Amino acid sequence: PKSNPVALTLTRCSPPAGKELMNRRSNLASVVGMATVGKPRPSGVPRWFRYEFRARLRDFASPDVFSGERLQESSLRRGKPAGAVSKLSEACSHRSTALRPPFPANGSGASTSDRGVIDDVFRGLENGAWNYMRCCVSDLTPSVVVGVLYKCSGDLSLGQKFIDWLGKQSGIRHSSDSLSAMIHILVRSRRLSDAQALILRMVRRRGVTRPAIVGSLVGTYKHCQSNPLVFDLLVKTYVQSRKLREAVEAFRNLRSRGVSPSIHACNSLLGSLVKAHWVDMAWEVYREVLDSRVGMNIFTFNIMVNALCKDRMIGKAMEFVSEMETKGVPPDIVTYNTLVDAHCREGLVQDAFGLLDVLSIKGLRPDIVTYNSLVNGLCRKGEYVKAKELVADVLRAGLIPNTSTYNILISGCYERGNAIEVAEIYKEMRSYGLVPDIVSYSLLIGFFSRKGDLNTALMHFEDMKIAGLVPDSVIYTMLIDGFCKTGQTTEALNIRNEMVQRGALPDSVTYNAIMNGFCKERRLEEADELLTEMVERGIVPDYCTFTTIIDGYCKNGYIEKAVNMFQRMMEQNIKPDIVTYNTLIDGFCKEGDTEKAEEFLNSMISCGISPNHITYSILIDELCSKGSITDALFLWDEMINKGIKPNIVTYNSIIKGYCRSGSVNKAEDLLKQMSAEGIIPDKITYNTLIHAYCKQEKVQDAYALVHMMDSRGIHPDIVTYNVLLNGFCTQGILEEAESIFRIMTDRGIMPDKSTYTFLMNGYVASNNLKKAFRLHDEMLRKGFLVED
Repeated sequence: PKSNPVALTLTRCSPPAGKELMNRRSNLASVVGMATVGKPRPSGVPRWFRYEFRARLRDFASPDVFSGERLQESSLRRGKPAGAVSKLSEACSHRSTALRPPFPANGSGASTSDRGVIDDVFRGLENGAWNYMRCCVSDLTPSVVVGVLYKCSGDLSLGQKFIDWLGKQSGIRHSSDSLSAMIHILVRSRRLSDAQALILRMVRRRGVTRPAIVGSLVGTYKHCQSNPLVFDLLVKTYVQSRKLREAVEAFRNLRSRGVSPSIHACNSLLGSLVKAHWVDMAWEVYREVLDSRVGMNIFTFNIMVNALCKDRMIGKAMEFVSEMETKGVPPDIVTYNTLVDAHCREGLVQDAFGLLDVLSIKGLRPDIVTYNSLVNGLCRKGEYVKAKELVADVLRAGLIPNTSTYNILISGCYERGNAIEVAEIYKEMRSYGLVPDIVSYSLLIGFFSRKGDLNTALMHFEDMKIAGLVPDSVIYTMLIDGFCKTGQTTEALNIRNEMVQRGALPDSVTYNAIMNGFCKERRLEEADELLTEMVERGIVPDYCTFTTIIDGYCKNGYIEKAVNMFQRMMEQNIKPDIVTYNTLIDGFCKEGDTEKAEEFLNSMISCGISPNHITYSILIDELCSKGSITDALFLWDEMINKGIKPNIVTYNSIIKGYCRSGSVNKAEDLLKQMSAEGIIPDKITYNTLIHAYCKQEKVQDAYALVHMMDSRGIHPDIVTYNVLLNGFCTQGILEEAESIFRIMTDRGIMPDKSTYTFLMNGYVASNNLKKAFRLHDEMLRKGFLVED
């Protein structure tokens, strides 16, 4: 206090020297007697003041007290006593425990001794006696902290100072009550982020139950004259920490104590539950909110409409909207946007358009979100042209499409595969000043990577980085996959290196793409090394990883290594799927080992994996190639009995089997059956039959079949013409052979070595050596090597 003569002596003294200094010390020593332990306490001198005074006295009596630096510090202390530092704090922190106030070290509740400590600490706090406060740190039990904060409830500024000071001290233990009291003060002071940090600290404490946390906050609420916002903050903290189950429990504990969080907190909880697909729990909480008579708003109802739509219960969602209106809460544009989107996702696009009329009746105008849902619905149904027309209508109506609109259109182009159209959409998007987002670039890079146009994909990739967007693992993986599929594995590895440098960690999909590239380039050892690296980096290989390497081994004739990899896969408890088994069955069939292939078929069935049309097609094709048409037909019947429809590959295999066994009539019947089943024959179908007719010297029938395939829009290729030309040459019908040669060249199909060889052999067989030698010379001019 300024009226105290000792305080004035401490602040107003000028630098003395010699004898005067000795006299001054003597006078001060006599004053110290007032505060000496064991002496009667002088009346009117508070405890905090005596300790603060003794701390300053020790500083004052030190030899360098009158140095220029010390005087500057003294001046600072006069202006801002709370900022006292250096020698003062050192003197206090090194003081012996004998100088500390004789308060009990522990206390439960506000006992008599606790009340004394609370009063002294509070007075020290009021007067900025921070040295004294530091001396009392060991006496600041949780109950003392609570008591001081209760006394601060009338002065928020003082309470905040105390909390901030506590945060800088070490060794102070807190209870749920002390933390709760601090939270109440901070919430009242609108320091919500600090309050939330303390709530997090509370919920993360070991051994503290959630009911205890709620009980502590409720129990300290009135003493701190707190704000109900504190209970909202508790629920929201759990929600933001993604502890939804705990948030629901906190909500219920609060209700059991007669406290209802605000509708804003309830909406936050309900929205998060629906977003996490915990729809059943969301409905339970909704009913409890309804029971608590908290005034619900449009946001509450919209959340629950969304919950019904997520559960694909559109009918109930429509009923719920009607109930909203009866409760005096009219639906808004968000309500109808949710309904429109739900209808579109279910493929009910016409019904979604019907809701536009309802909007008009209700006096609501559709916004760009409404139209985006409709555009998306049309694209999902494959009606891309109508989607484009709708966007044009939106523009004519004066609404400006947003980035999401064009993202939907780009996504709609994926199935169409029209690169020019994608480029036009992107150009139109930029013409409206719309900035592509991470989704836009992801779609563009993915589209062009899949199309093999990696230059355009890289252009968008660089634009993305220039725009300040950070590519994620998915975007890098799409590029890597594109390079690997086009045989540019080295470039793919460079992208992988950049990916790692930029902190986007490769996952199993990334590694699988690179492994696939290695396998296609027959770099099987490097694929195996990549698997080892993948495991060392802690990335767990999946069934796709192993299947990729197994496929690489099978296609390159290393069937034993493929089986070893399969066994390794099983040892690591990674279940193979139908693709894995089909790969191995195909590998054994290519090796001509149908017995082993059938063993894996039986193994697959015993594991509960049903063979599909690909499995049967692989086995049937191999059996037909070996001439085992009877065994192939047995599998054919088994396949049909199991309800598995044969596809074009299966039909072609059986037709090949019939043709090789000389049963061309049965092959013709199967061709008719194909057409009846709605399966369109392809070039392989026709070429197989044409080859069979020619072998049976039915070249005119073969030629008729060529005309049939041509009339059905299936244009003959070099294989078709070579088979037919060879058939005519073998029978010595060279005029027809020459005619076929002219037709194929007129159609732009360049003759290959086989074409020249068949025709030349025909000329030699008919003793027309002049034409044979002329054809021979033409072959040499075109770079073909002629064998003897």
